[in-house]
Amino acid sequence: MQMLKGSLDLAQVYQRCVFHSNERVDSHGHVARALPDHDLRWQRGAPDTALFQARISRLQLFVLRYGAQVEVTPSPFDDFALVHMSLKGCAEFDCDGRRVRVPEGKVAVVAPKKNLRLWWEEGSEQLILKVPHALLHDLAPAGAQRGANAGLHPGLHSGLLQSNMMEMQWGLLMQSLLQILAQPADLPTHAAWIDHFERNIGLFLLAQQGQSAPPLAAGPHASAAFESGQGLATASAGQRMDALERYMRAKLCAPVSLLDLAMAAGVSVRTLNMLCHRHHGVPPMDLLRNMRLDAAHAVLKERPDASVTETAFEFGFCHLGRFSAYYRQRFGVLPKHTGELMH
Repeated sequence: MQMLKGSLDLAQVYQRCVFHSNERVDSHGHVARALPDHDLRWQRGAPDTALFQARISRLQLFVLRYGAQVEVTPSPFDDFALVHMSLKGCAEFDCDGRRVRVPEGKVAVVAPKKNLRLWWEEGSEQLILKVPHALLHDLAPAGAQRGANAGLHPGLHSGLLQSNMMEMQWGLLMQSLLQILAQPADLPTHAAWIDHFERNIGLFLLAQQGQSAPPLAAGPHASAAFESGQGLATASAGQRMDALERYMRAKLCAPVSLLDLAMAAGVSVRTLNMLCHRHHGVPPMDLLRNMRLDAAHAVLKERPDASVTETAFEFGFCHLGRFSAYYRQRFGVLPKHTGELMH
């Protein structure tokens, strides 16, 4: 998880600084306005507080540090849960009497029912995702929204993610969210990408805690992936790869996550990685990226007047610099020089 933590490109979050202060009272006030109101006890070390905030749609991302060692007692928060990743240092929290330690690189859900207290060691820096209960409620099975519990969200439970594989999948979802932040907001597909990935994150959080949320609730792309994977219970590895590639070709211009690809092949994410390495020599998301690069290459080769930027965005590349680098690595030229291959 240390390697994955280091691979997260947080530049889009760090560009959105809410405040930076060495004053204790000023720091407390700014953090309380962005996150729950709280009591804050400063302990060892000098304050060096910084808060960075980026809103996706319903989800919000924060990077927060206090500099000094602190003890935080938040007021109850009933309409959202938090997911913490320790970027630097270690944090601990006591949630309804359960004590959980979050070492550097680890991920924990913080969803108190009554009481919460947190301790951050000196120099700790946390990546925090704020997940509204309304998003989780939207993903609940229809039957769960009726009867005595009508209107209640499917509550999350506090604790560390259950396995290294879960942490790896969480990191991939976070990478997708960070890439969305870099995408121009006026793209026609932008809202669809955001809704898809936000719902996937809600589904992941529910699923990793063993709660029911049907795959079809994730929207049209996850629904198509689920349908693609149906009937593969006794399929061979080759048949699963054929189903995966058919799904990828159908979704070259649509938002797709690693979980979608696993559903399309009818296997777990771990098994999907193994099969893709065995049959193609690359991870599944790299295979999808190569297929999208091939599609973009075909467009630029057939239409010399096509816009490189629009073509990149059309096939899901929201970072033009990375698109150009991947393209050059695969075809030996930059996208704008594709026409030179014809001469």
